[in-house]
Amino acid sequence: MINRKRKELYPVTVIENNLIKEDVHYLKLDKKFSFKPGQVLAIALKQNDEPRLYSIASGIDKDYLGILFDVNPDGQLTPTMSQLKSGDQLYISEPFGKFLCEGTPAMWIATGTGIAPFVSLAESNKANNITLIHGARTIDAFYLQDTFIKILGENYNRFCTSEQQEGIYHGRLTTYLQQQKQLPTDYKYYLCGNSQMIIDVREILIEKGVPFDHIIAEIYF
Repeated sequence: MINRKRKELYPVTVIENNLIKEDVHYLKLDKKFSFKPGQVLAIALKQNDEPRLYSIASGIDKDYLGILFDVNPDGQLTPTMSQLKSGDQLYISEPFGKFLCEGTPAMWIATGTGIAPFVSLAESNKANNITLIHGARTIDAFYLQDTFIKILGENYNRFCTSEQQEGIYHGRLTTYLQQQKQLPTDYKYYLCGNSQMIIDVREILIEKGVPFDHIIAEIYF
């Protein structure tokens, strides 16, 4: 979930509610609006509720709008969202936002559910000249990784801090970036995840000589 902003909301029907892992869900919603990959929706349970913002996690050619979220037990929205079934109703805004990742070559960097906009971009054929760095604490937290394995192949790099598996780097993605002698300074760097990751990665990139205006971030809370 990213920072919230009030938008006009419209009813939409839930198609599916898929449990990816404990307390992490992938909702498929009726595709009420077209959108640009990287955009977000404001979502609420009722039309007059205060909405929360979520990145669209599906390609532009899909016949649904995908939403990836984890459950905040103390939240007003996600505990109920996690219980939604096919045919239930939510309220969404029209898509908006500027995290469109239009500059290439580029590096995408994500943790947690911050992978969501990159799913939309990859499924929308926006992954040419892209390297993706994906960080997670456990192996089962590389959400929707099959999309990137298929589309990006060797340009999809996973970093896991608490578990080990062949083909996955053991450690923090920030450590990997810090250890690089040189990073391309002509690349665009798109960061999406929690605020601490974004702060840490931005500092590393700037230390490596990447221009500040080549670093674009979307903070998840």
